[in-house]
Amino acid sequence: QVQLVESGGGLVQAGDSLRLSCAASGRTFSVYAAAWFRQAPGKEREFVAAISRSGSTAYADSVKGRFTFTRNNAKNTVDLQMDSLKPEDTAVYYCAATWTNQRPSRPNEYSYWGQGTQVTVSS
Repeated sequence: QVQLVESGGGLVQAGDSLRLSCAASGRTFSVYAAAWFRQAPGKEREFVAAISRSGSTAYADSVKGRFTFTRNNAKNTVDLQMDSLKPEDTAVYYCAATWTNQRPSRPNEYSYWGQGTQVTVSS
């Protein structure tokens, strides 16, 4: 079992930055791939970014060049640095993890989920 706890959400203005963190406990996090998904009201959960065990990353086109996904295996954390935020980035952001050497981008490929953290970007 892996427990995930997100932090760092909040209310910001368009153009501002936020850094989301996800702390993992329960297992050695370094062997898990991790990802961030987000869900806006009335919309399906969508992929934001993923990171493999080795640290290779993948991003949704909508956030590429603005978001940066990193991991610190020594601290069992993954972080999502979000710059140049837009109102359309407003959503609940979820951290997810799964045992794989890939970096999946679909929600059903992830076994463990955090409770989510709200990000609101005002125009």
